[in-house]
Amino acid sequence: MKMSVQKAFLVLFVFVAFSCSKETIADTNIEAENIEVVESELLEIVNEYRASLGHSSLVYNSIAYEQANKHNDYMISKGNLSHDNFSARASTISVELNAEFVAENVAKDYFTANDAFKGWLASTSHKKTIEGEFTHTAVSVKKDSNNKLYFTQLFFR
Repeated sequence: MKMSVQKAFLVLFVFVAFSCSKETIADTNIEAENIEVVESELLEIVNEYRASLGHSSLVYNSIAYEQANKHNDYMISKGNLSHDNFSARASTISVELNAEFVAENVAKDYFTANDAFKGWLASTSHKKTIEGEFTHTAVSVKKDSNNKLYFTQLFFR
């Protein structure tokens, strides 16, 4: 599937603009437990917030969910929050789903979906992503061995 030059430029821009840290290869075999109740709550909270602004609800996507899960496993293996390897996640979503723009929010150390959401709203860049012109999303929330929660939400259109 060929991408237009304009689309390729936009995808490249997104990779550069949103990849906050050095790219590394994920070298983990960790597969932490998903907290599906919190994932569902966070998606519902984000969609309710978007609706209150007159924006469309985000549609769940399983490919983005797989990418968000892998990223949470990676962050848990490293023990810290990061956007490492964002360009690889964005590229997978762009190629497999013909997405033109991909973004992500990450968080950790919150105890509830509402707390993570409030944390994102308090950050200008995270809030902008939540309010962005996206059509699809996936939310992964995983628990590490110390019962700390890690959150990754991917957005795309």
